[in-house]
Amino acid sequence: MLASRPGVVFSRYQIMDAIHDDDYTITDRAIDVQIVYLRKKLGPHRNYIETIPKIGYRFKE
Repeated sequence: MLASRPGVVFSRYQIMDAIHDDDYTITDRAIDVQIVYLRKKLGPHRNYIETIPKIGYRFKE
């Protein structure tokens, strides 16, 4: 989602809506944890995912 639209800021709720599954509940904190995991997997490129305080996340262009 983030990488497909670089520069666009997505709120936690937009991300939750995009991955929502009726089988379980997703919280905004769960999104934060997943972002941490993604950054770890990106290693030296972890800064491509930028946190926009009180708004959400974006993938840097």
